[in-house]
Amino acid sequence: MTETCCCNNACETKKNDLIDKRTAALLAFSAVVFAAGFKVKGGNYLFVISFLLSGAGVLNKSFKNILKGKLFDENFLMSMATVGAFTIGEFAEGAAVMLFYQVGELLQDISVSRSEKAITTLTQMRPDYATMQNGERVSPEKVSVGDIVTVKTGEKVALDGVIVKGSATVDTSPLTGEPMPKDLTEGDTVLSGFICQNGLLTVKVTKPYADSTAAKIFELTQQAASQKTQTERFITKFARIYTPAVTLAAVICAVLPPLIFSQDFSKWIYRALVFLVASCPCALVISIPLGFFGGIGRASKKGILIKGSNFLELLRKAENIVFDKTGTLTEGEFIVANIEERLPGLLEAAAHAEYYSNHPIAKSVLKAYKGEIDEAAISDYSEVAGMGVSVNLNGKKVTAGNDRFVAGAEKTKGPVVHVSIDGSYAGYIEIADKVKQGAKGAIDSLAGLGIKNIAIMTGDTKDSGQRVANELGVENAYFELLPDDKLRQLSEIRKRGITVFVGDGINDAPALAMADVGVAMGALGSDAAVEAADAVIMTDELSKIPESVKIARLTHKTVWQNIILSLGVKALIMMLAAYGGASIWYAVFADVGVALLAILNSTRLIFGK
Repeated sequence: MTETCCCNNACETKKNDLIDKRTAALLAFSAVVFAAGFKVKGGNYLFVISFLLSGAGVLNKSFKNILKGKLFDENFLMSMATVGAFTIGEFAEGAAVMLFYQVGELLQDISVSRSEKAITTLTQMRPDYATMQNGERVSPEKVSVGDIVTVKTGEKVALDGVIVKGSATVDTSPLTGEPMPKDLTEGDTVLSGFICQNGLLTVKVTKPYADSTAAKIFELTQQAASQKTQTERFITKFARIYTPAVTLAAVICAVLPPLIFSQDFSKWIYRALVFLVASCPCALVISIPLGFFGGIGRASKKGILIKGSNFLELLRKAENIVFDKTGTLTEGEFIVANIEERLPGLLEAAAHAEYYSNHPIAKSVLKAYKGEIDEAAISDYSEVAGMGVSVNLNGKKVTAGNDRFVAGAEKTKGPVVHVSIDGSYAGYIEIADKVKQGAKGAIDSLAGLGIKNIAIMTGDTKDSGQRVANELGVENAYFELLPDDKLRQLSEIRKRGITVFVGDGINDAPALAMADVGVAMGALGSDAAVEAADAVIMTDELSKIPESVKIARLTHKTVWQNIILSLGVKALIMMLAAYGGASIWYAVFADVGVALLAILNSTRLIFGK
């Protein structure tokens, strides 16, 4: 992403807004002229002027497409229908077809523009500048890894980095969608797109702008509508057959009945024109992609980035959802799960022994101990890496560690701290990985949505993994899996149906890539996971998984509502037209009116509750 590119995007947006205003003004003038045609005696010439004002662009496109061999499109249908209406003397109706068609196109463009804005709101996090330590403002692209930048109150964080000085409250909602501000201080990581609400931060840059979070999210959103779903592909193929077929049917309607039944040609030509206008596939072709676009937009507003509408469709059909355990379902933070005390004072002795250790398990023991640590009572501290620690505590030797380090320790599975006091085995402390808040609710919600198979895969021990599975109510769990084992197991699960894999980091990238839909949890800092995943949950909230499935199903429902509405109304008006029971005004509704209804239905995905 370069500065020039972003400027070009902004200029393009402004240019499109200007075109919309000009088009709206032109159509408004055309509508005034059209209305005047009913007031002025012999006002057919006003209908022609109104037609040319609103339809010149359509006629031009139709002519150019014919020269390119693209005969059967909506421009051709509209041109043929309106010119045909003029030919048989129906000037008001011919002008009305073009005017209302163009009004519908304008409203459709405005609707699509709003949908795009709803999606790209998440990506409008790119700062205009980064402030160097000397106060100079430069383009974020010019800042190198290792440079020091400052962020003042009200400014956006320009690049990913680590705070080296200062503290501040930051707004993370542009990235996470979460309204709750976050307090950051020295040593904390900041991501591009965060907004400093108060305070002053000095940040050491850890990534160039091209690899920063803001750039990655922008890239993901750009990909969001680039891949077509099976429904969209079907409609594209359908339109190629449908348009020439209805054109041929209109010609047959105009020519054969007058020849066979010796009836007036003008009456049947009019019916054919009504048939033709009603058959225009605009509503169908436009509203379906817009429906998926709306679904992606709704998801992005919830902090769920889905890379393409095909993945949205696959989420709807998910039959298996497989979770990585550590860091996805659990916090990756150790807690004391159980204490097996053989001698009194076990936890107190273990906490004093582990006091000087930086090991995560040592920290969990200290956290579980609610008493005060008497540093003066600790002496002769010794630590053996990967084994344990020993200290002298008030004249007594205390040893804490694994079963190979502590004399008299029992053989146990899973993370356990064994303790001995003055040579006597005092018992052990079971350590577990803390289950994330909301994990049980997310699993229950997925089951309530009818997901057939929910599973856990982990490289952890069976005891540790089974404890998490039991706590979450998950029946299918696979333990002690190496990376290759995970892929083999996932491959077997995929044979049972469409499979979603949910992981949190670099080590999950192969599984994320293999699954039908890979979902990266809170993976803003993991480039490998973001690249491999098909969807990214901007936060660690597991509730977003069932929410994404709900959005996918709502999107599918909306798309098929549009299909049924479009085809149903068109089929009815086309049949009425063939029997002479519908005028061009009916046909205008079948085309423009139905298109607008379908568009409104699609945008409801983004703006509705």
